[in-house]
This record gives sequence, structure tokens and C-alpha cells, in this order.
Amino acid sequence: MYIADLHIHSHYSRATSKDCTPEYLDLWAGRKGIDILGTGDFTHPSWREELKEKLIPAEEGLYILKEEYRMDKDCRTGLQAPRFVVSGEISSIYKKNGKVRKVHSVILLPGLEEAELLSEKLETIGNLRSDGRPILGLDCHDLLEIMLELCPEAIYIPAHIWTPHFSLFGAFSGFDSIEECFEDLTPHIHALETGLSSDPPMIWRLSALDRFQLISNSDAHSPAKMGREANLLDIDLSYTGLSDAIQKGEGLKGTIEFFPEEGKYHYDGHRKCNLCLSPAEAEQYSGKCPVCGRKLTTGVSHRVGQLADRNEGFILPGGKSFESLVPLPEVIAASIGYTTASKKVRNQYESMLRNLGSEFQILRELALEDIRNESGYMISEGIRRLREGKVERSPGYDGEYGTIKLFEPGEMDKRGR
Repeated sequence: MYIADLHIHSHYSRATSKDCTPEYLDLWAGRKGIDILGTGDFTHPSWREELKEKLIPAEEGLYILKEEYRMDKDCRTGLQAPRFVVSGEISSIYKKNGKVRKVHSVILLPGLEEAELLSEKLETIGNLRSDGRPILGLDCHDLLEIMLELCPEAIYIPAHIWTPHFSLFGAFSGFDSIEECFEDLTPHIHALETGLSSDPPMIWRLSALDRFQLISNSDAHSPAKMGREANLLDIDLSYTGLSDAIQKGEGLKGTIEFFPEEGKYHYDGHRKCNLCLSPAEAEQYSGKCPVCGRKLTTGVSHRVGQLADRNEGFILPGGKSFESLVPLPEVIAASIGYTTASKKVRNQYESMLRNLGSEFQILRELALEDIRNESGYMISEGIRRLREGKVERSPGYDGEYGTIKLFEPGEMDKRGR
């Protein structure tokens, strides 16, 4: 079984870490336990040159980091080295049917040569050099058409489909159906990215989406954020194997998800007024902030409810399995009473990786007794509760991440071995 995170960014994207380099992406993929990793930002010419310099071909359509660039050769689990697949995100801002649309799309490609070919075409349409995630005044239908003409083997995935401001179904700038966006090319869309603020059960509420494969990725802007969401694959290690999983569901065993409440657009709200509202509460105020009177940001939960034709809690027969997790540093912080940025949490995290294995192994597979012997009762108990879904959730809203609580304050006096 392989774990894949296919939507990330390089240091050429705005608001990203300078550590989003091939070296650090490889390092953190090993730490997280990610086997297949998107390169991100294939449209940026300087990033493509960096990838050409530092990666070498591995299996068909996949790459590995050259040995001389690898930073932590001892922190490896599963594969000898993480595999890279060429990927990128494009922001389309355009007018359609009398409304301004802002939609993000992820594209996967079978090689750097194809990335060069597609980028040459897109560079005639807009500026690819100012941002690793370029903004193009290009209809998503036309972007898909160009991709199919130049590289039929490429994979087009509407990104984080519910995000209010930049997505296929976004409350402020999206569409009410996939057909409205892609028209006659809709049959070429086979997969949708859930995004951090939604999970498969939320998407199952829309019967029109039953035919699509659901995938999840981190959209990481720093290496440490990789793997927040990911895909579980039982495939031949190749681009073709990956494509068959995403496009046909062959070998796509399920996804690793954020708890959707932890995503930063789950509920309605207005961050400046510190106001978080459920969809029902937002309806009572007619979508206006009761504090300042401005428009509320409509959350993913509300938007799903607007389009849904099934009740909350519907289980899709044959729907892929999923696991809800939070990153290990958050579990450690909640378990020992410190912040994730503290030196104590960082040291504990690095010790666990060094002595127990990758982050995904620890969160998903390792025996609780082994975790307890290494890290103490509270951390092993936090992981137990996480695995069983016994968490308290406070929803995110209007760009503010939600929180997941594993312990009540009175329980913290038990911390220690």
C-alpha cells in the first residue's frame, strides 16, 4: 500500500516556505511516510529547471531525488526514497454566464517533457513566472481542452471543490454543477479533490457526484504540512498505475482526511468579528454579520447543504473508506499541554520519528503499547482516541482553522509516563 500526496507547492508559489525545495520535500515525505509526492508548480520555468537538475527518472512517469541531494538517508520507511510525480495547480479567473468565476485546478502529468510542452502553450495566455500557482484568465473548459490536446494522458482534477472563494462549487465564485463548468468536456473529469473542510460523507450527499473518484491532498505550503490529507493506493508503482487509481478507482483504497471541522472554511462566519455560525444560524441572519452588517463567508457545510439532495449521514454504497487524522505534532501538543511550536513538542516529535518510524506509521499502525513505552501514557492515549474518533471538534470559519480537542483540562494532570 502506498500513500500519495499529490497537491503541494514549491518555494516559487506565494505565501510558501523557502524550504519547499526538492531536498526538503523529499526529507519530509520520508518523515511523514509519504511514498508518492506531487512536485507542485510545474508551470513555473525556474522550478522546472530545479526539478530537472535534482530529480532522475525512476519508474514510468515517476522520479526520485538524486542521491547527492538527499538530506536524511536514515529517516526512511517503506520505499527506499519517495517518488515524485509532476503536478501543479492553476487558478482560473474568468467570466462565464454573467458571473466572475474563480476556480483552482490540479493537473498531473506523465513527465517533465509534457510539463514543458503544456507550459509553453499556457505562457502564451498568461504570466507563468510571477507565481508557482499562476492566475490565468482562462475558462476551465478551455484549460481542460488544451491539456487534452497536448497531453491526453494528463489528469485534470478540480481542486478543493468547496472552498468559498476559489473552487468549482465555491459559494462566491463557483458553479452549481460540474456540467455548467466543463460543458461537453465533463466526461473527461473523473476525480474531485475533497479539500480540508469537507470529507467523503459530505460529498456523498450530492447524488450527481457519485460517479467521481474522491481524492485528498494537503495543498501544503510548507514541507511540514504535507500529508495533512493523502490517498491510500494499492497500485503498480508507475504513472499509469496512479492514473488508473485516480481516473478509474482501480487501486484507490481510500483517503486520509482532516476532520472537516478543522478546515478553515467549514462553518459560516466573519473572522474580523470573531463570529462562527452554523448554517442554520447564518440563515437566521440572512447571511449578514450581526456584529458589523457585512456579508458572512459561507462555509463548506452550508454550501454542501445548498446543493445536496440527500440527508446528512447518508452512506454511499461502495464508497471508498476514509480515515480522519490530525498531524502528530498536534497530538503531542494536546497530550503534554504545550503548543505545537514549542521546543518540547518538536523534540518529542523528532524522538518518536527516530525511534518508532514515520508519522503515518505512528498515527495509523503502530501498537499503542510501543508508543506508550517510547512516549508515555498521555501521547499513546491521545493517539488511541484519535484512531477511535473520540475527539471534540470546534469548526473553522472564514479562513480560521478549527480545533480538535483530545483531552479535557482536568485530564492533563495524568500526563507523564
